[in-house]
Amino acid sequence: MKTINHWIGGKPAEGVSGSFGPVYNPATGVQEKQVAFASVDEVDAAVAAAKEAFRTWGTSSLAKRTSVLFAYRELIDAHREELAALITAEHGKVHSDALGEVARGLEIVELACGIPQQLKGELSTQVSTRVDVAAIRQSLGVVAGITPFNFPAMVPMWMFPLAVACGNTFVLKPSENVPSAALKLAELAAEAGLPDGVLNIVNGDKVAVDRILEHPDIAAVSFVGSTPIARYIHTTGTANGKRVQALGGAKNHMLVLPDADLDLAADSAINAAYGSAGERCMAISVVVAVGDTADPLIEKIKQRAAALTIGPGDDPASEMGPLITKAHRDKVASYVTGAAAQGADVVVDGTDFTVAGHENGHWIGVSLLDNVTPAMDAYRDEIFGPVLSVVRVDSYDEAISLMNSSPWGNGTAIFTRDGGAARRFQLEVEAGMVGVNVPIPVPVGYHSFGGWKDSLFGDHHIYGNDGVHFYTRGKVVTTRWPDPSDGGINLGFPSNH
Repeated sequence: MKTINHWIGGKPAEGVSGSFGPVYNPATGVQEKQVAFASVDEVDAAVAAAKEAFRTWGTSSLAKRTSVLFAYRELIDAHREELAALITAEHGKVHSDALGEVARGLEIVELACGIPQQLKGELSTQVSTRVDVAAIRQSLGVVAGITPFNFPAMVPMWMFPLAVACGNTFVLKPSENVPSAALKLAELAAEAGLPDGVLNIVNGDKVAVDRILEHPDIAAVSFVGSTPIARYIHTTGTANGKRVQALGGAKNHMLVLPDADLDLAADSAINAAYGSAGERCMAISVVVAVGDTADPLIEKIKQRAAALTIGPGDDPASEMGPLITKAHRDKVASYVTGAAAQGADVVVDGTDFTVAGHENGHWIGVSLLDNVTPAMDAYRDEIFGPVLSVVRVDSYDEAISLMNSSPWGNGTAIFTRDGGAARRFQLEVEAGMVGVNVPIPVPVGYHSFGGWKDSLFGDHHIYGNDGVHFYTRGKVVTTRWPDPSDGGINLGFPSNH
């Protein structure tokens, strides 16, 4: 059985802890690989390699950094099919979705290629007689990223390209369920000319995570995952003196007003709820239908759901693949049966779905629930699967009150033809990312991604300007060159005269 190992100091590092985790093909349910789990000593070795590399990379020229990043961008582009195939094999998402993930990650590599513009400082001359003040940003040192299973390439690329462009070195701990894409990204970075030790990968479980959070030589940690783990990462990391950005879970609502284009809304609900089998932190999981909108909208969604093709991700005909593990598949199914027991109407039930010839795969069909209330588990919990709930309300005001009562505030959307209602919504809704007739409002690379409330722990969103600020710290330099007339004793407070 193939073993996925670590990447330390610019080369593969065979796991020596003796601890391994299974890597399954979700479409077949068969374990095809194993991944080495890092010990504390192996994490320490990766950090030591990063610390040594920082001595030269941290003072390298912007021209050198960008030359590597431009080469890296071309290599990722040339290998996007290979990366997508690795994602599909371990995550299960369909090939087109995997290609889209690589393309969105590539946007951040392209942003990192323009780092000289992002790192330009500020200068004020003559703030006092012959005194100038400059504000600059400098790298932090060794930084780390802990990434989830649902985007094995994109989320790591949200982190380390900007981090290394800013002059830091990086230790990445990818999800143990999907380790191969991250390893391929490291191999391509080395081929592009990234010096040994600038990017390191340690695979593993809580042992590796906790060592990253405790290690005194790691200055900052970036995380994407569930809310409980994000809270733990933030609390533990900051207690150990680290800068932390921890992006958590979501329960994204889509508000549909009576004047909306219902065909567009139905298409959007299908795409946003069931794409990637709902395993997206930006998936729409709740449709809030105002007034008489619910019945015709539900009928349109039901018709579209019946036409979806679910199958192995490497089958070009498939529109949705399996879930990541059997345990997760069973948990998602329990929300559908639980909703029925709690009084919801199951309009579409996907819990008994299977694929002929792949009966042991982690399969579930799409489900649609109507008359869901905020008291139900299907509403209160982040399901992270292809289950869409419909909540009926009488008015816009009732809808906005419902949505703002959610503990999460990652992304949201409104569907309407009314510009005034859309403007009011984008100002009143308590969420970090808002779509107007756009169901998955993931910002482009030169803006920043992040939510509010329990969807984000820390002060910085990820990538964009926030990403550059997260991976750098400010310094202000006040300069005066001596003049023969300068001097003398003055114990008063300095003045700008």
